[in-house]
Amino acid sequence: MKQKIITLNTLVKNKTMKPVSKNHSDNGMDELISEDGMPLEAIYNLDRAKNIAKNYKDIIEGIGENAMREGLLKTPLRAAGSMQFLTQGYKLNPEAMLRKAIFREKYSQMVIVKDIEIYSLCEHHILPFFGKAHVAYIPDGRVVGLSKIPRVVDAYARRLQIQERLTDQIRDCIHNTLKPLGVAVVIEAQHLCMQMRGVQKQHSITTTSAFTGEFLKNEKTRQEFISLVRSSRR
Repeated sequence: MKQKIITLNTLVKNKTMKPVSKNHSDNGMDELISEDGMPLEAIYNLDRAKNIAKNYKDIIEGIGENAMREGLLKTPLRAAGSMQFLTQGYKLNPEAMLRKAIFREKYSQMVIVKDIEIYSLCEHHILPFFGKAHVAYIPDGRVVGLSKIPRVVDAYARRLQIQERLTDQIRDCIHNTLKPLGVAVVIEAQHLCMQMRGVQKQHSITTTSAFTGEFLKNEKTRQEFISLVRSSRR
């Protein structure tokens, strides 16, 4: 289903947000895209964005730029809105997402959702890292709606993160909520903090993994999962 695009004027008219400017295009947030299950006002707080924008303006001036020139005039508030979007995971409850779509089912073989795109921010330099997550579980009488697994990945990725913690959080959320016989998570990502700065290794990829239950105890099960993940590259 196509995402609905709502202008800031609509939000103000519906009294879901307070107006910041008579001309809403002046505030740098012309169109806000509603996320499924996430009210716009929960993602974008304009009062908070104004405070964040002041800090961005100071940073721009601190590096020697002119924050008042045409190309940068609206940048602080745009960047503030962008940061709110990229860290919306703090407002989400991944375990509650899973609980909404758990169903009784006798299926007892591996369920795997692979090649889930992830976009996150390294908490050390606030630079992006991005790649793919591969998630599997073995049901124990219950399955979860397939779309919920990518949503859990996004909920944890849309925060200031490190890849190692992100991998463990996804694993623990599924294990503690669904209570399957085992959970497996592998993340492969590129980190701009070591590609465009620092060591500057542009082709490096970081891989992390986390397992519970049968994936941890049974090497054959673990190898089956890894084989299925690798098959997507052929």
